[in-house]
Amino acid sequence: MSDSEAPEHQLKKTLGPWSLTALGIGAVIGSGIFTVIGTAIAGQKFDTSSILNAPLLDYIIHHTATTGRPGAGPALALSLVLVALVCAFTALCYAELASMIPIAGSAYTYTYATMGELIAWIIGWDLILEYAVSNMAVSVGFAAHLVDAFDWFGWHPNPRWISPAYLPSGLTDLQGGTIYNTGWHFGFNIPAFLIVMLLTVVLVRGIRESAETNNIMVLLKIGAILAFVVAGMKYIHPTNYHPFAPQGWPGVLTGGSIIFFTYIGFDSVSTAAEEAKNPQRDLPIGIIATLVICTVLYIAVAVVLTGIVKWDTLIDDAAPVVNSLKKLGLMSHSKGLHWTRLVVLFGAMMGMISSLLVFQLGQARVWFAMSRDGLLPKLFGRVHPKFRTPSTATWIAGVLVGIPAGILDIGTLADLSNIGTLFAFVLVSLGVIILRFKQPERRRGFRAPGGLTAPILSVVFCILLMSGLPILTWLRFFAWLIIGMSVYWLYSRHRSEFAPVRK
Repeated sequence: MSDSEAPEHQLKKTLGPWSLTALGIGAVIGSGIFTVIGTAIAGQKFDTSSILNAPLLDYIIHHTATTGRPGAGPALALSLVLVALVCAFTALCYAELASMIPIAGSAYTYTYATMGELIAWIIGWDLILEYAVSNMAVSVGFAAHLVDAFDWFGWHPNPRWISPAYLPSGLTDLQGGTIYNTGWHFGFNIPAFLIVMLLTVVLVRGIRESAETNNIMVLLKIGAILAFVVAGMKYIHPTNYHPFAPQGWPGVLTGGSIIFFTYIGFDSVSTAAEEAKNPQRDLPIGIIATLVICTVLYIAVAVVLTGIVKWDTLIDDAAPVVNSLKKLGLMSHSKGLHWTRLVVLFGAMMGMISSLLVFQLGQARVWFAMSRDGLLPKLFGRVHPKFRTPSTATWIAGVLVGIPAGILDIGTLADLSNIGTLFAFVLVSLGVIILRFKQPERRRGFRAPGGLTAPILSVVFCILLMSGLPILTWLRFFAWLIIGMSVYWLYSRHRSEFAPVRK
């Protein structure tokens, strides 16, 4: 038995299939379903026509500029099914890699151990983008819900300090009146900035998550979703479902590309492979159960939301669920809806806080791991002398997330998070294919069923969803990768722990 397989190097196997499912649901049901669902349904509109605004696949087919991108409309339910299938294939690939590595960790850890330093650097650099911009989007969504909570209690702050400085679709009130035109305005989203900095302080001091805490958060999140679905069902107008797919297949694809953000975190099931009692049996159950339960809940929200309001009224709304409840409450004068809105607000904000904590923690840990391996400056690997946390990396992550969160809108941020995540999934899936040929004899606690079917379909569907993102998002992503490769070749490869020793 090798050292890596010795009992003292193994994690305690305590997680059964339903514990894994609870872990996955807790990670998936965070902020996205309460925030970006409006953008996925209604799409985005911009003040000028540009090729850069067009989804990549749409431009390849039609070769035309656009003033925005299509939303899925009520057909978002189909988009959610598509995204769940993609996540299922990718999660099986994650599970296989996780079962091959004798330590718990992220995709960065897996690729470093199996595919080498360069690929690990690329995926680590990509994870920095994924974690950072996803939390920027989460914090913008949290701010929108906090402002809605202020409104519930009758306090109305100046819009200048509670909305992003960049508003591609402008900002209107519930009556449709214009508060800000499209583009930039003088302002800053203070609540989005403050929640990031507050949680940064918490993470620097140290935080431990327990199974009990996770289960409570799961119940709160599911409770908020069910409260909205039950309260909104009686106000559905079937005419709002016509047309069902107003933008056709391009809208369904683009909606899936946007709503993919809501599934970030499902891979927490696969990263717990070393702690599963029976990974061959429990991981597929945990993955599939997580995706089925979350997809059913998400579809229920999409069906009710598009049934109670017209789909095209949700453009660039960072809090579409609670704002729709507010509109219904004002029209119907229902006290029940008034209190339901508060319940949904509370559950949504608790879910966002837990998501922010998990991903800010994950981001700092990726930086810490890359610094430990010599790929980033030792500054990122400093540990607080009292709290024993990677404090420097945590503070830097907080500032670099908090400031853009005060400036940018949720649609732009969700796009960058989506393309970063999908790219990481492509690399992980390709890694499984490569290792099946290069190291077929390597021990695997779990093997994705169906031969190469899962990794191949994962790659194909991830690229398909990436093609539904705007060309501008692709250019920003490539610029980020070019910066990353420059850092690697000029700095990291010379200071890596595996770099040749110079005499």
